[in-house]
Amino acid sequence: MTETTPQITPEILLHGYASGVFPMSDSAHDPKIYWVDPHLRGIVPLDRFHVSRRLARRIKRQQYTIAIDQRFDAVVTACASRPETWINAEIFDLYIELHTLGFAHSVEVMEGAELVGGVYGVALNGAFFGESMFSTRTDTSKIALTYLVARLKHGGFTLLDTQFQTDHLESLGATEISRDTYHQKLTDALDVQADFLKLPIDTQPSEILHLSNHTS
Repeated sequence: MTETTPQITPEILLHGYASGVFPMSDSAHDPKIYWVDPHLRGIVPLDRFHVSRRLARRIKRQQYTIAIDQRFDAVVTACASRPETWINAEIFDLYIELHTLGFAHSVEVMEGAELVGGVYGVALNGAFFGESMFSTRTDTSKIALTYLVARLKHGGFTLLDTQFQTDHLESLGATEISRDTYHQKLTDALDVQADFLKLPIDTQPSEILHLSNHTS
């Protein structure tokens, strides 16, 4: 973990991702930012993502509407609003800038006009760096992640980086790999041309589940 210089730019941030590191702060009120390159890296192998029967039923019920990049600021705000967060003001502004530049994206779960879940991250060639997700209803972060995985697979991505492993992510197929293995996967992914917006927004839930779910 290395403390950054006082000011970083979107270009420097993208270079950091391409080099295998990501930014964090100790809290929302701490102005310092650190580059992190953990010994064990969390990833979701896109061919190993697992959707439980309960989650699949919830997705098929279409209780929620899914949107892409319509409420990016609100998704980041929700992720940064937890009592403990690594997203300080500078990091927040950097992701907003990356979104404006077309590198950062969000998947939003809507209940009517209310944002009830979502995930956001950074797309760089064939790699997607998942930054954070949130939910205010049962399983809405998992729904967002399922739609994200389907979008990444359809768009030709080869790497979904989750930074760290959690029980929540492990239940969906996430795993940990060594730093060296991650850097090799990242190198390979950066040689791939992928398209985050290739999957039509009106893709039916059955197709989302078919694209995302590993069933063997």
